[in-house]
Amino acid sequence: MSNDPLLQPYTLKHLTLRNRIIVTSHEPAYPEDGMPKERYRAYTLERARGGVALTMTAGSAAVSKDSPPVFNNLLAYKDEIVPWIREMTDAVHEEGAAIMIQLTHLGRRTRWDKGDWLPVVAPSHHREASHRSFPKKMEDWDIERIIRDFADAAERMKAGGMDGVELEAYGHLIDQFNSPLTNELDGPYGGSLENRMRFCFDVFKAMRARVGDDFILGVRYTADECLPGGTGKADGIEISRRLRDSGLIDYLNVIRGHIDTDAGLTDVIPIQGMANSPHLDFAGEIRAATQFPTFHAAKIPDVATARHAIAAGKVDMVGMTRAHMTDPHIVRKIIEKREEDIRPCVGANYCLDRIYQGGMAFCIHNAATGREQTMPHTIAKADIRKKVVIVGAGPAGLEAARVAAERGHAVVVFEAANNPGGQIRLTAQSERRREMISIIDWRMSQCEKLGVTFHFNNWADADMIAAEEPDVVIIATGGLPHTEVLSKGNELVVSSWDIISGDVKPGTNVLIFDDAGDHAGLQAAEFIAKAGAKVEIMTPDRSFAPEVMAMNLVPYMRSLQKFDVTFTVTYRLQSAEKSRNQIIAHVGSDYGGVEKQRTIDQIVINHGTIPLDDLYFEMRPGSRNLGEVSYDQLISGVPQTAERNPAGTYQLFRIGDAVAARNTHAAIYDALRLAKDI
Repeated sequence: MSNDPLLQPYTLKHLTLRNRIIVTSHEPAYPEDGMPKERYRAYTLERARGGVALTMTAGSAAVSKDSPPVFNNLLAYKDEIVPWIREMTDAVHEEGAAIMIQLTHLGRRTRWDKGDWLPVVAPSHHREASHRSFPKKMEDWDIERIIRDFADAAERMKAGGMDGVELEAYGHLIDQFNSPLTNELDGPYGGSLENRMRFCFDVFKAMRARVGDDFILGVRYTADECLPGGTGKADGIEISRRLRDSGLIDYLNVIRGHIDTDAGLTDVIPIQGMANSPHLDFAGEIRAATQFPTFHAAKIPDVATARHAIAAGKVDMVGMTRAHMTDPHIVRKIIEKREEDIRPCVGANYCLDRIYQGGMAFCIHNAATGREQTMPHTIAKADIRKKVVIVGAGPAGLEAARVAAERGHAVVVFEAANNPGGQIRLTAQSERRREMISIIDWRMSQCEKLGVTFHFNNWADADMIAAEEPDVVIIATGGLPHTEVLSKGNELVVSSWDIISGDVKPGTNVLIFDDAGDHAGLQAAEFIAKAGAKVEIMTPDRSFAPEVMAMNLVPYMRSLQKFDVTFTVTYRLQSAEKSRNQIIAHVGSDYGGVEKQRTIDQIVINHGTIPLDDLYFEMRPGSRNLGEVSYDQLISGVPQTAERNPAGTYQLFRIGDAVAARNTHAAIYDALRLAKDI
């Protein structure tokens, strides 16, 4: 038996968990019609196959119709969910893992114009900033109805074969009752801490009466809101003890912070550039104060930290949730002593930011996550070994190389630069984004193990590639900054890449025109502002940096606002002209009727990239497919068979930004779904 702390079993009530690693509840936004159908089940099952002890689904499943999902949650208030839950729980149990589900009523953390357009309810009229709804202050019949809804939902989950239910309290209705900031009720549910906690206990009592004693019940709750006038640390410890002493629950899942704003949410669930495991010691304090089973998850991305959390007695079960979105086979690789093969979570938070913008959760550099029905986490060997030549060692090229090599092909990569990485290496120049380089480092390590041949400092041409006698050629050369967007004065501008790379020194009075809306514009702004310059970011959009998304925007704003950066929306930079040692910028608006000027000494353009595709077009005449990709074959996951040139000697494809400016995830997805069928 292993002596690794992470691999020790843990007994929770009657349930024996096979190790100490869990996937905490989160909503990947995969439900269909509010049900956990095939995509949801495949995603959940993959983590069970990977060896996790306990996987928790939903984040969270709605128990009432007046708790409408704002990011495609499961609908636990519908009876039809039971057979779907049963299919999922049976499959997970067959893999040796336990499975639980998180239930909630969102309270004010939703919108009235979702679902059935019912009023949002809360124990006060105070609006939550993130979702903007002004709630109805709850009446006694609301409280009675919602308690009953929780009990009904718990009964459905037990009928569906779940091992237990976790109540989502933090930021949701139960914590809205617990916190003095959000509870203004009179009578039995408002005022003293005992009264404010009454709703939570009434919910647990009703649930326990339905599911019996042989069913796990837990709670994920805030033990310190980190807000003036809110639940503080001392209150949180008292709440924790009262939860333990209630005899109604079996474990605590500890959270620190508040989620009513983007900034608060990002502190609870930190992203890249922020400290790892920031609340782990606090969770340890709760465990020490209660001597009660304690779970915790918050940016614990690596095995070493998780192992410390268990070995040091900080927690009983450690959550590695985003890490398992990146690599669902973490536990299996620990058991097989292959920790170096674990695909690292880089904290990019593409997963959660997509959810909060209404999309599905996808990992920035594992394109199989959420696509388990069509994309493999483990690459199968090909029947016939081929020679695959790839040009470009950015994220697209390296993913293509890794996957092709896993298939058993002989792979050669040409790269013009002296290091791999492409735009990832550029973005990692920012201290906050340095974790992104792990996307490249992991793939280089895997490629080296698989015997991929690399030629750096090689500007590949058609003759060099032909000399390799390839069966398949993949062009992954990326793109170059597109700065010629003005009607006049394009020679006066520099690109965001020029600033980030250090090739161009920042000016002293700088206008950044950003209509790509991605990280590069804000990274350039931060570089320039830190150099002491006056900075204005201008965009023709209604909001700036929409591709950065909510949680990733938080650290940028904290930095840029300190430097008094100006943010200007709905205006377009149209032209520029030189005036002595200054630049006159002419500004208009897509809405019309506006002409303004700015006098600055530097203009920075962030407008995406233009494909670097000369080599692709040079290679086309010698290819069998003339570069054609059958989208039907690509989507259905079968090999490409287009034959447009019988005299051709190789198949030719291009991927990533060599096709069009997109993002890292798109580049890696391009590579995976093409190369897995070569």
